[in-house]
Amino acid sequence: MAVKIRLARKGRKRLAYYHIVVADSRSPRDGRYIEKIGKYNPLTNPATIELDFDKALGWLQNGAIPTETCRAILSYKGVLIKKHLLEGVRKGAFDEAEATKRFDEWMKKNQEKIDAKRSGLEKSKDERLAAMIEAEKKINEARAAKLAKKQAEMEARAEAAAKGETPAEETPAEETPAQETPAAEETEEIQAETTEAETEEVKKETIEEAAETETSSETEVKEENTDEAAEVEAEAGGEKADTESKEETKEESADKAADAEVTEEKTDTESKAETKEETTDKAADTEVTEEKTETKEETTDTEPKPEGESKDADVKDDKKTVE
Repeated sequence: MAVKIRLARKGRKRLAYYHIVVADSRSPRDGRYIEKIGKYNPLTNPATIELDFDKALGWLQNGAIPTETCRAILSYKGVLIKKHLLEGVRKGAFDEAEATKRFDEWMKKNQEKIDAKRSGLEKSKDERLAAMIEAEKKINEARAAKLAKKQAEMEARAEAAAKGETPAEETPAEETPAQETPAAEETEEIQAETTEAETEEVKKETIEEAAETETSSETEVKEENTDEAAEVEAEAGGEKADTESKEETKEESADKAADAEVTEEKTDTESKAETKEETTDKAADTEVTEEKTETKEETTDTEPKPEGESKDADVKDDKKTVE
């Protein structure tokens, strides 16, 4: 009996995670198993792996065979290198202290790689957010400039209209700048409020977009895994469909051949029956014609000859005898 270390699928559609189990090779994928030694979730980046190190090492030493994915997981967690070092100790290449030292060094290097990957992912996220915020700031500045231009044009038009209404009076002309100053202050306050509101909206939008990008990346990873599983199932279904179609075509060809043989036999029997009927008809016609000829001969033989003819015949016979 071959014992394997493999994955058992759990979770729902498009959100699958796996149990790392030790099972008989003859049992189904999600069926009965001997022992569960860990979990594996490929939807996160990097993937989350929970593994009972000692149990996995013990099963490997007892002869369990891991699948390709489980072999990669065991190598990632350092189980395979630990097994290799223990075999070296058993053969006398080095002692246990040297084996533990080498294993600790390897684990440190591996952990540094994992930490560097995580920090790189975090930095890339921060850089994306900063770039999005800067782009939104530029857009807001352009919008604010357009609004300022429009407001300046409106103020200029209002000043021109006020001057056109009272061209002769001096006092209102002097009072206009005093009256315009509060309007300008109000416009500046409105601009400040609008820019603050826009910046807040931009921050909210950037945060929402970052969350959407994270969720989209996660969903893409999930969809890729599910698409691969669907492709494998589709290939298996396609092979089954091909075999079924081939069997159907073979059955149809056999049915057609049987039908052709039946039709040929029918045509042969019909042609034979027709030839028999024709021969019987011909035989009946020949019999009728023979009967008619016999009756004619009989009638000719039975008819009496005239007396003159009989006498002439007698005279001729006498002459022949004399001669």
